[in-house]
Amino acid sequence: MKAKYLKEFITFPDVMVMSTLFLLSTCFTVYNMSSAAIWIAIAAGMVTYITGEYFTHRFLFHLKTPKNPFFLKLLKRLHYDHHSNPNELHLLFLPLWYSVPNFAIVGAIVYVITTKWIITNAFLTGMMLFFLFYEWKHYIAHRPIQPVTKWGKWMKKVHLWHHFNNENYWFGVTNPSFDYLMGTFKDREKVEKSPTARNLEKRGEHIQS
Repeated sequence: MKAKYLKEFITFPDVMVMSTLFLLSTCFTVYNMSSAAIWIAIAAGMVTYITGEYFTHRFLFHLKTPKNPFFLKLLKRLHYDHHSNPNELHLLFLPLWYSVPNFAIVGAIVYVITTKWIITNAFLTGMMLFFLFYEWKHYIAHRPIQPVTKWGKWMKKVHLWHHFNNENYWFGVTNPSFDYLMGTFKDREKVEKSPTARNLEKRGEHIQS
């Protein structure tokens, strides 16, 4: 991998901010790593992000084009424009105005349930770890980078099917687990090429359930 791409990823402002938050969260977590509850909370945070990765991508980012101009503007920045310009650098990353409030809301919910700050922090550490992994895998999928592992090469190929073959399938970016569970992982040769994969605003009634 060329060093320039690693530098481009690490120095992207949104990634830098989220990486800083992750490191701060990790610093508080490591002092209690001997507790099984902390490890469980970290794992739960990771699983929560994996779950959100699929369901947010499928049911929020791929919503039928909203009539409300403000909501449409939000969705355009979050995902519609990414399908129109899949290799545009700044569109590869989730904006801070979306990511930070989401982490704050989830953190508040976990704290209300557990009433323990250290558990909440560990949960968020797991979420942020997988968030940064997601951002990296998504970045690799759209940059001229050859993944090192067979798994990485396959996931990159699968993600590009979503963009260039049919936007109604292959929603997982880091893994295909929920695509298999929810029936949205198909043999590419058996899926009809979508005329709206590059323009989500024109889907109309083309959206498949």
